[in-house]
Amino acid sequence: PKVDKQEVEIRQGMTAAALAEAMNRDFDHVLEALLNTSVHLDSLEKDTVLEERWIKEVVTRSGMKFRWAKLSASRERPNRDACRRPPADPTLLVPRPPVVTIMGHVDHGKTTLLDSLRKSQIVSTEAGGITQHIGAFLVQLPTGEKITFLDTPGHAAFSSMRARGANATDIVVLVVAADDGVMNQTVESIEHARRAKVPVIVAVNKCDKPHADPQRVKQELLAHDVVCEEFGGDVQAIHISALKGDNLLALTEATVALAEVLELKAEPTRPVEGLVIESRTDKGKGPVTTAIVQQGTLKRGCVLVAGKSWAKVRFLFDENGCAVREAGPSTAVEVVGWKELPSAGETILEVESEQRAREVVEWRSHDEEQRKLQEEQSAIEQKQKLHLEEYRREREGLSHLSWRQRKVALYRANKTRFATRPSERMQSDQLSLPLIIKGDVDGSVEAILNILDSYDAQQCELEVVHFGIGDISENDVNMAEMFGGSIYGFNVAASRGIEQLAARKGIPLRLHSVIYKLVDQLKEELSAKLPPLVSENITGEASVVAMFDVTVGKKKVPVAGCRVQKGQLDRRFRFRLIRGRDTVWEGSLAALRHHKDDVQTVRAGMECGLSADGDVDFRAGDIVVCFEEVAAPQVTSWDPGF
Repeated sequence: PKVDKQEVEIRQGMTAAALAEAMNRDFDHVLEALLNTSVHLDSLEKDTVLEERWIKEVVTRSGMKFRWAKLSASRERPNRDACRRPPADPTLLVPRPPVVTIMGHVDHGKTTLLDSLRKSQIVSTEAGGITQHIGAFLVQLPTGEKITFLDTPGHAAFSSMRARGANATDIVVLVVAADDGVMNQTVESIEHARRAKVPVIVAVNKCDKPHADPQRVKQELLAHDVVCEEFGGDVQAIHISALKGDNLLALTEATVALAEVLELKAEPTRPVEGLVIESRTDKGKGPVTTAIVQQGTLKRGCVLVAGKSWAKVRFLFDENGCAVREAGPSTAVEVVGWKELPSAGETILEVESEQRAREVVEWRSHDEEQRKLQEEQSAIEQKQKLHLEEYRREREGLSHLSWRQRKVALYRANKTRFATRPSERMQSDQLSLPLIIKGDVDGSVEAILNILDSYDAQQCELEVVHFGIGDISENDVNMAEMFGGSIYGFNVAASRGIEQLAARKGIPLRLHSVIYKLVDQLKEELSAKLPPLVSENITGEASVVAMFDVTVGKKKVPVAGCRVQKGQLDRRFRFRLIRGRDTVWEGSLAALRHHKDDVQTVRAGMECGLSADGDVDFRAGDIVVCFEEVAAPQVTSWDPGF
């Protein structure tokens, strides 16, 4: 009967290892197939490139047949991405309201200033009185001009949100408290504005306070290259009181005047371009984004793409939660209709159809996969290179042996390496705290992850196993149980059933609405994980005067006669015997006596007899030290900077 031979795909320049893999055999099979040929086997390595005739010889000798591999050129996938349109025709441009970002240090009155401008109350609704989201509002002035204001958080944790605010804006209003001066986040806000190449107006707030010194603020700003008009610069500085509403008209006039100088224009008829300022998941609406429209007019039914998600706009809401039909350039609007939640900071582009949107998202996902594959490939190649170097080092000492002797030597050397089963291998002793982070919006989660990135303490490992947007779910509790971790929620809720489930499973569920309180509790939990620091408190010292034996039952027990020099000896504590400079013994006492009485303590100046637990050789002149071990809680060395 005719036997079907195994077919091997061969190509020019194959290495011995590649040939073995193509034949589904090991490297030694190739060596054996080349026995009794003119090939020098001792110099043949896995990465040796074989000549064509030897490749064919090995396949034939193995009872197989060969076929040449086809040369296939990989087809390049066409770029289907959506990108910004070229600049519009100047004749079609119309003036648009300026987008103004309020920036500055925490608690310098940014949100109060916005309250006064639009006569509303937001500070009272923000937890702890500090802004933790980007708020966006349209303010119409009595003169008819409109200004879109963005309020950014001033807290140290929200640096990325401030950067995003600066990138979406035309003018930055830098709020500095007249009684407080230039602070850390003030300097950071100046840097963000400079990086985004955005002009600055300084609003010197809290000028109504008794210790206010606006002049000092303007002088401090000089150190950061912000030169106000009165010092010969081009930066307007307005003295205001946000709480009392003083001089707010001057601030808005300065903003409008600067906007006129900038000649801000947009084309309302072109396809929509915009920026995602914030994103969150709403229980009733699904994925929702706050967006600033930069070009075009956003209407219901528009198909948008942002990052790797797309939307067919179902509803548009203004800052008061009222539905609007359309949103023109420079308008802040809530967009409902996203299939998935885009990340804050993504560019929004309008496309022709849902089919085109899917194409764009598919291309972007494919492009990201290719980039990841390239990174992984380079990491694999690096690993292979290191492995090959190690392999060559291992073989160097065996180069004088024949390949059979070499095989025996390597087998003996590696015989015990894989003897232990994985279950018997040692577990890591490293302390760790696995975390599950949930936030109400994308920016909050981003801020918390940025804080956790600064974790540098070696005592305990911090590991984020999952993060997401939305309320705490059963899945989060199950995951926390699996990893033995804690759940931290920021501005999110947990239903009664979820709380009971977490309590039943012993999962710590920590919900916060103020960022620094969340960080404080995290530091407390990390500190609680650490073992206590044990310190010694010496309570007394005695010198050994004489040695004698005491009969207890049928046994003779050695007893040291001592005189207490300092403090007191307490039988409950531990003792140390010091001879010269060396510690001879450490442990606890079997008995402590004063005259013939068993006592608990012996004070300075008194004499006593003591016998140790175990066999101890006391000598005259030795020092006996009594010490108490005190355990103090250890505190984590991590300091996120606020």
